[in-house]
Amino acid sequence: MKENNQERQGKLMSEQPKKVAVFACSGIGKSLGSVAREIGYELTERVRPDTTVLTCLALLVINDPETRKLITENPVIAIDGCVLDCAKKSLEANGAKEVRAYQSIDFFKKHNHLKPEGIAELNEAGKKLAALAADELAGVVDELLAEEAKNV
Repeated sequence: MKENNQERQGKLMSEQPKKVAVFACSGIGKSLGSVAREIGYELTERVRPDTTVLTCLALLVINDPETRKLITENPVIAIDGCVLDCAKKSLEANGAKEVRAYQSIDFFKKHNHLKPEGIAELNEAGKKLAALAADELAGVVDELLAEEAKNV
C-alpha cells in the first residue's frame, strides 16, 4: 500500500537520511498557481517519492509544531505560482533551515510551447509542464540531500 504524504511527514521526524520538504503555492484562481501545486505532486509522488514530502503551507499559519520542526531540520523547496513568492516568504518567516525557491513562470518560460490553462483542473499542456518541472527539480532534491549528508 502506498504511503501518503501525511504518513511520510509523520515518519520524517525520526527517519535518517532526511527528506526534502516541498511547499507549493496554493495559487487560488491562477493557472500558474495550479501548475505550482501540480509540480509539488509530481515531485513528491512520481519523481522522488522516497526522498521528499509535500506539506501544506497553511500548517505554518496555524503554527503546527511538527511542520515547524520539519522546516527547521530539513532542506526545503518552495514552488510559487507568481512573483509574490508567498511560499518562499512564509517559509523564511518561519525559520526554514534552507529554502530553494522556484516560480512556475520560470519553467513556463523554458517550455513556452506548453501553455497552462485551467484552475481546478489543468489542461494537458499544464500537466506536461508540471511534469517537466518536477523532473528538473529532481536534481535539486538530490543536491540538497547530498549537501545534508556531508553535514552529518
